Amino acid sequence: MEIIFNFLLVGAGLTMLYFGAEWLVKGSITISNKLGVSQLVIGLTVVAFGTSTPELAVSVSSAMQGLSDVALGNVVGSNIVNIGAILGVSAIISTIIVSKSAIRKQVPIMIGISFLLLAIILDGKIDLIDGVLLVVGIIVFTWYSYRSSKKDTDIEEILVSKTLQKNVFSKSIVFMIAGLLLLTGGSFLTVDNAVIIGASFGISELFMGLTIVAIGTSLPELITSVVAARKGHADLSVGNIVGSNIFNIMAILGISSLISGITVSEKVLVDVGIMLAFSLVLIPIMRSGFVISRKEGVFLIAGYIGYVMFLLYRQ
Repeated sequence: MEIIFNFLLVGAGLTMLYFGAEWLVKGSITISNKLGVSQLVIGLTVVAFGTSTPELAVSVSSAMQGLSDVALGNVVGSNIVNIGAILGVSAIISTIIVSKSAIRKQVPIMIGISFLLLAIILDGKIDLIDGVLLVVGIIVFTWYSYRSSKKDTDIEEILVSKTLQKNVFSKSIVFMIAGLLLLTGGSFLTVDNAVIIGASFGISELFMGLTIVAIGTSLPELITSVVAARKGHADLSVGNIVGSNIFNIMAILGISSLISGITVSEKVLVDVGIMLAFSLVLIPIMRSGFVISRKEGVFLIAGYIGYVMFLLYRQ
């Protein structure tokens, strides 16, 4: 009976995630127009940071409890889920048109930060100095994204923003906050009960961090990106994924290691390498006509399924 109750709570959590994503996307689009900031940057910062809140809470809590495999596995697994599963599903639902800015700037930054993570963990730990470096890095990235957006903003967006009334802007902020609260609450409800279900089957700590916890904490990104893609807001969808991956590495691992150093197991090195492979494959995919087609979406999902099969074999 308890397992059935857990499944019902997972369903309730997913419902909260859906409505939270709807409101977050709605509010974000209006605010981006009002401020004259591109949807890509809103996705890279506000939406990405908001949807990564569950990863932050889970990784910090795990680090404090000495569960380093869960803390690091959650971040690495979430980044793989974001590209392989979430971007793949979003592309299948609606072909994603990719802006040149994403290919020239944001995706290479994400890849560079992924290589930085690999370099940091080679000594078997993420210590205080590494944490400071990562936290400073996310602050610099956020500032750079905002400055870059103000330079690249289209005149049309600025004209649209001037026509919006203040009460519409205030309402959009309320939508965003409500959406983030629903996403956070829904993800915790889903993750907590999914972990209970997984533990009942004797799943290992690292496997749980890379799969169940990673997928669960990535549900806000999944729902938000799918909703954005369905509504035709491709930049928000791509920005959410790229921004979340950057935030996961720099902010979440940075803060977690400042609170309590993270010990790195040798197995995770392989998973970080796979995360890098998923990141690198985005460049040729996005450059092929500056779109992520449905076929490429299927390719990404197939790659993620292959990764899960590898984890099951290793488990």
